[in-house]
Amino acid sequence: MRALIEMDTIQIEITNACINNCSNCTRLVGHTKPYFMHIEQVKAGVDYLSDFPNMVGIMGGEPLLHPQFTQICEYALSKIPRERLGLWTCFPKGYELYREVICRTFGNIFLNDHSRHDIFHCPILVAAKEVFPVREEMFLATNHCWVQEAWSAAINPKGAFFCEVAAALSILFEGPHGWTVENGWWKRTPKDFTSQIEEYCPKCGAALPFKRRASYEGIDDISPGNLKRLQGRSLKVKKGLVAVSDLKLYKEPEQMAVYKDVFYRAHIADRYGIFCVENTKGFNTPHLKKDPTFRPPLFEKFKEEYKVKP
Repeated sequence: MRALIEMDTIQIEITNACINNCSNCTRLVGHTKPYFMHIEQVKAGVDYLSDFPNMVGIMGGEPLLHPQFTQICEYALSKIPRERLGLWTCFPKGYELYREVICRTFGNIFLNDHSRHDIFHCPILVAAKEVFPVREEMFLATNHCWVQEAWSAAINPKGAFFCEVAAALSILFEGPHGWTVENGWWKRTPKDFTSQIEEYCPKCGAALPFKRRASYEGIDDISPGNLKRLQGRSLKVKKGLVAVSDLKLYKEPEQMAVYKDVFYRAHIADRYGIFCVENTKGFNTPHLKKDPTFRPPLFEKFKEEYKVKP
């Protein structure tokens, strides 16, 4: 487990509404009625991350769906320099009017609209404790979870969490609130995570090598115990959009990040009349095109090769 100061980003999860309904979404989209963080909660998140030395992300769900997205951008930029602000987005159709505020606010954007057929998600809702019923064995198996070691801590309406997936699980399972968002909350180290780890890691499958599912299927894999916990609570369970896992582990599950190439992201950015330049952080810095209608001819070949939706 990493200390929060070691993370390159801490996310402010302003909504879990999304235009997509991907399989095994890390934000568990589709299970609950979407939330939209109150603007004062977002401001508090920004205020108490303004002295965090690394990147502050604005994320969802799809953050552009938040009805106060422009105000959030303006406030974030007033407190944090552009080079330390990041946006995780699909660039959904109909929100192109935000192109200027996006380029003005964010020095880093991460684009993924899940339109490719080779994007796979691991099953978040297959509970580790149902695979390893012995507590010590379970925590040994989950201790080096790639999510906590490679992704971010997060703030959502329930407070602050050591892991962004734990933050989403707290809403779905109606679990305990996170830490109070206050001065220096991000200085916590793994010894401070104990209660959150014990609450959410046993219910989560991200750390284990389960079979992964293509995101476009719209089905969530779930363990029998979690299925029982979510009966009457989850909208996806009610609709039958879940598949009960056999709890089998795989030596070589499907790769999840093959979609991370420059042409895929350029194709997404192109819809907003934006072009991106890779920066030293490994993210993309957005810039407005002088002519938003210009379409490089290689994009048509790219869409055909990767079966990208229009």
